[in-house]
Amino acid sequence: MAPSLVAERLQSWGMCVRKQRIAQRITARDLCDRLGISHPTLQRMERGEFTVSAGAYLAALNVLGVLEHAAPAIRNDLWHMDNPAGRARPETGHDDEYF
Repeated sequence: MAPSLVAERLQSWGMCVRKQRIAQRITARDLCDRLGISHPTLQRMERGEFTVSAGAYLAALNVLGVLEHAAPAIRNDLWHMDNPAGRARPETGHDDEYF
């Protein structure tokens, strides 16, 4: 089971996919073909199920032209690393049984 915030976000994305697909008069079959997914996967997506990959949700939102509204880009300071080759290392002095 997905945490409630994640489940809520997936349901919102699913409802958005369904609403935009219908509003843009795109058939389920056409959207499935464009995304390379099966009809049952689209049905699960439109219900907001967490068994559908995040990539599939994002691809659908992109195809429908609403990606930037539904899932804005993450700010650079949240993901950009000063030293991309760096690794997280445990602080010294900890009990090794946990590391």
